[in-house]
Amino acid sequence: MVSVQIISFKNPRLFILKEEDFMIKPILKTALIAFTLFSTTTAVQAQQGTVSVDQPRDIDKLLEFKKDLRSMNAFRIQVYNGSRGGAESAKAQAASLFPNWSNSIEYEQPNYKIWVGNFRTRLEADRALITVKKTYANAFILLPKINK
Repeated sequence: MVSVQIISFKNPRLFILKEEDFMIKPILKTALIAFTLFSTTTAVQAQQGTVSVDQPRDIDKLLEFKKDLRSMNAFRIQVYNGSRGGAESAKAQAASLFPNWSNSIEYEQPNYKIWVGNFRTRLEADRALITVKKTYANAFILLPKINK
């Protein structure tokens, strides 16, 4: 048994409520639950917005330039083809003889290759080959495909 006391300033009263007074009919209970679920799901909505990126135009130019470098075919001069030990010594020698040009070791099974330079045109590569042939008589120009 539940008792509730209500006090008013004029006269205090005591109310006695029975447990049946707090019972809700099953249909009303279901309707109340449905209303609560419906009202909470309609109150929650997905957020929508727009994102705008403000960047200098130079960044787009740099990205295009980088993409062009990756897909650019450059002429190289091959100065060595052979074993790994010989390739490492040939690379060190090429680096000391031609310090202004890049050099790299490339592996193509079963040989290591030393490539020197990174020339944009065949004319540049031909001019450099004249200098390289003084040291490496078997050197030649090639146009490898760069896939980076």
